[in-house]
Amino acid sequence: MVVQNYYKTITLSLGMMLGITTVLGMVLASSRVSAEDTSVVDEINITVPVACTMSGTGMQSHNAEIANGTYTPDIGSTTLHAFCNDNAGFAIYAIGYTDNEEGKNVLTNSTLGSTYDITTGTAVTGNDSKWAMKLTKLTSPTPTYPIIIAGSTEDSLKAQGDPDYSTFQAVPDDYEKVAYRTSATDTGTNAEGTTLKTTYQAYISKTQPAGTYTGQVKYTLVHPHDTAAPQIPPKTIATAIYLQDVEACPADLTTNQIYTLKDSRDEHEYKVAKLVDGKCWLLENLALDPTDSTTAANMNERNTNASTAAITNYLNGGSSTTTGWSNTAVADVDTGFNSFTAPMINNASKDTLVTGYGAASTNGQAKVGIYYNYCAATVGTYCYDENNGVDIPNTFIDAPMDVCPAGWRMPTASPSYSDDPNVSDYFALAYALELGYFDEDGVFIGDANAYAGALALSMSGQYQNSASDYQNSNSHLWSSTSVGNGIYSPNMTYESWLTVYPNSYGDRSIGKSIRCLLAGQ
Repeated sequence: MVVQNYYKTITLSLGMMLGITTVLGMVLASSRVSAEDTSVVDEINITVPVACTMSGTGMQSHNAEIANGTYTPDIGSTTLHAFCNDNAGFAIYAIGYTDNEEGKNVLTNSTLGSTYDITTGTAVTGNDSKWAMKLTKLTSPTPTYPIIIAGSTEDSLKAQGDPDYSTFQAVPDDYEKVAYRTSATDTGTNAEGTTLKTTYQAYISKTQPAGTYTGQVKYTLVHPHDTAAPQIPPKTIATAIYLQDVEACPADLTTNQIYTLKDSRDEHEYKVAKLVDGKCWLLENLALDPTDSTTAANMNERNTNASTAAITNYLNGGSSTTTGWSNTAVADVDTGFNSFTAPMINNASKDTLVTGYGAASTNGQAKVGIYYNYCAATVGTYCYDENNGVDIPNTFIDAPMDVCPAGWRMPTASPSYSDDPNVSDYFALAYALELGYFDEDGVFIGDANAYAGALALSMSGQYQNSASDYQNSNSHLWSSTSVGNGIYSPNMTYESWLTVYPNSYGDRSIGKSIRCLLAGQ
């Protein structure tokens, strides 16, 4: 049980004035003589801050042994004592806080993993284990001003459908008001504050594996009572566990600070950082293998940057009415890797170490990752033969779907010169590094070592004609940008200059690496 106390302070000024006036007078026979009049004023200021406190007493770590198929209505209680010394009232909010993660409302076993988490809810029978919470007002000691439990019969602010926390309810996954006082709090001579008891229940299904499952609830006091509810801050690469959880790349993140996050689809770990362009990037090549049965089973719209229909078609080769989608399931091949219209990957070099740069490399080496042809990189949604006559607009477009984690995407590229430093993600990084120029053909040329180090490049080469090429000398990365049938792919050479070429049409059949960056940047 975690209890958080919030203190908000205002200043009350009480002024006291003490006047001392002394007048001395003497009358003489010959004339009137008066002493000089003097006045001294002292002002005494006493500031009494508003004090709103909340504390938890009693057993705050609740331990219970519950047999399979049984329900326990009380697995421990904690007393919450709240006190304020003004008449503005306060509110108490609750939220799941398992593993110190706001909004996570499960009981989890670190050994068994999330598959066997005990989710929250009020069911006391069935095949799913559940746990829940409720609050009870305590009347001893007698509170100066009784508190109201949110959703109960005495809650005048109750809205239709609000949970009644005087009975067992699911532990909220966002800050939920569970109790409040709207007026005077504790200003009486014998102020005692308000006392609540928290109670938890659990039902353990017959199929729940043996083990110890742990969770937390956080209670937060806000003052005055109508203060806006606390907000869960957006998750960043510094606070998330999975790539799919990241919501923002804020300006206050330290540039080039390395964090390690997982891809929820296969639990593969990646180093990530905010780079000098202000964007959050993967610092390693994508290593997702959609031909692996376990990974494929975990791929869905919630964790992949693609629609459910595209993923299903991609994995199963099912039919689709959308022009351009492949009807061939993605395949892991080591021969004939030259298809425009079938999604193909190669994982033979997945863990091969090649020349690496920057923070993601170890002793100058980094892993290759998976090679994807463009049909595979775009989850089977851009799978045209270069001469098949499909009507594709002769304008720049960015692939709307790819195999990056949900919330992430392939970077954009640019085929030609532009004065706009944001013409593409790849060039924006070069501009931010203050390096490079465009030659007369529109090819970007710059300091390869600086760029490679910033993006932590792996010289993974590419895959074509049933073999990998240019490992340890080049880095070929897909972009999301195309024009007509052509895809633009930055080619970072190992030499002293970085050269980025808009690739020829035929290159869509070649296996290349993928870097992902956070979407919405």
